[in-house]
Amino acid sequence: MAALTDPTDAAGNAASTVLIVSDPGIVSRRVAAVLPALEPELTKQLGRPVSVIQSVHLVRLRSDDTIDYVRARTAAPGPDPHAIVVVTEIPRYTPRRPLISEVFVDARLAVISSPTLGAWATKRRLRIALTQSARLLCEPVAADERRRIPFRGSRWTIAESGPSQLYAQTVFSWLRTVLGMISTNEPLKTVPRLSSALAAAAAAGAFGIFYNSIWQMASYLPSWRLLLFTFLAIIILMGWLVLSNGLWDRTAQTRYAQVTFLYNMSTLATLFVCVLTLYATLFVAILLGGAALIDPQFMELILGRPVGVSDYINLAWLSSTMGVVAGGVGSSFDSETDLRRLTHGRRERERFDLDG
Repeated sequence: MAALTDPTDAAGNAASTVLIVSDPGIVSRRVAAVLPALEPELTKQLGRPVSVIQSVHLVRLRSDDTIDYVRARTAAPGPDPHAIVVVTEIPRYTPRRPLISEVFVDARLAVISSPTLGAWATKRRLRIALTQSARLLCEPVAADERRRIPFRGSRWTIAESGPSQLYAQTVFSWLRTVLGMISTNEPLKTVPRLSSALAAAAAAGAFGIFYNSIWQMASYLPSWRLLLFTFLAIIILMGWLVLSNGLWDRTAQTRYAQVTFLYNMSTLATLFVCVLTLYATLFVAILLGGAALIDPQFMELILGRPVGVSDYINLAWLSSTMGVVAGGVGSSFDSETDLRRLTHGRRERERFDLDG
């Protein structure tokens, strides 16, 4: 972490110092990725040197579910900076629209919600949100000018008194928020926690390679039925993981029905990505294993007709579906399969529990 400094330009003007406090994990990595571009961009817009420093701290919540701004300010590693921008994985919204950024000019503090930026082009959108929020904190901007600050699909709103707020305005803003929540859940990094489920699924799926009755069943089942069985198997495993790990948030835990709905949708979508990845891994493994172990002539003898690549694909398809159902049972016997931190609701409750 760099120490705070006050560089000056050729005219001797002191730099404005902007501290970015970011949640650990993917949020901090995104901030670090855009950090090199922030200083020159803010320096150009403000017409004076700007020093930007990042500090990684878990953003805490108060008992009323609001962000603890006092603790956010104490994250500064040195003298009090000119402006503080908090970037958090907490989704923020009003009853109507997702809230991307909220700028408290009097307190010289802004809060940016990373999930509301979506799952694509997040670095570009984060850079714009950071630049605009920091600029509003470092330089007085008239209300009319703030309304004209460009941010595609979003709009700054200015109240008579209180913070300036950047809302998402598009029809798909809620969908973009859910996709952003899925992205911050990092589903692909969660897949290794399903190692026991994958082991059980692989063991059950291997039966398809060695039992010719499954070859015959896979040969006669139409594609639409195989697709239906695949969908049901994925739903069964997802349901099992939700129930066994207590991943379903209730309104009593999150206080608001809309919040609960968003959290549960992001949890289900994240689990779907995890299980689909597990299924694809299993399918490829069984397909390669079947191609290596089952001689085409022997399969023709069992099926009583010429065989092709589609027969191996259907065999792997049916065997993978059988395996995924068994994977749910396997995960229940592994105490290490803990997916509770997968959910936003669970991680947010931890922000109340930790001290310091």
